[in-house]
Amino acid sequence: MSGDRLMRIHSAEFQAMAARVLQVTELTTRLNVLPFDDEAGKAELFEQILGKPLPPRVTIHPPFFTDHGLNLDLAERVFINQNCTFLDYAGIRLGERVMIGPKVTFITIGHPVDPGERRLYLTGAPIDVAENVWIGAGATILPGVSIGRDAVIAAGAVVADDVPPASLVTDSKATVRRQW
Repeated sequence: MSGDRLMRIHSAEFQAMAARVLQVTELTTRLNVLPFDDEAGKAELFEQILGKPLPPRVTIHPPFFTDHGLNLDLAERVFINQNCTFLDYAGIRLGERVMIGPKVTFITIGHPVDPGERRLYLTGAPIDVAENVWIGAGATILPGVSIGRDAVIAAGAVVADDVPPASLVTDSKATVRRQW
């Protein structure tokens, strides 16, 4: 994964990203209408979306959404429940045994806060999730966040800051409540 990014909108890099988004949107649309038991069809589409086969014992329950796919790094034994979204252009890494609840959203790209720059640039930073993390239903993980090993992100939390290992994060303010 790369570090923090600043991309000029309408640059060659932006146009290449936009082309990939269209391609992956078509692939995920096909993936999300397959019969649930069509393992071969899902595996083929995931390979096209991710640019490589799924690692061993990774489980992803569609519907599944990503805007890029090539910067989504999944370790073995990752579980992703239904209706999750991965905006992965700046990179998302999920360590071994990470569990993702339904409707979780990972966002690695956004816009500058400055109104004068907002329509000129995209900003982004990678997300890194360490081993054995559990992210509850409907949580949102924002650009640049690292989540430490064994942490738990409660349902509905919005995570804008790094999370220490072995900690519980709750609320829409993503407040660290305790560590063990």
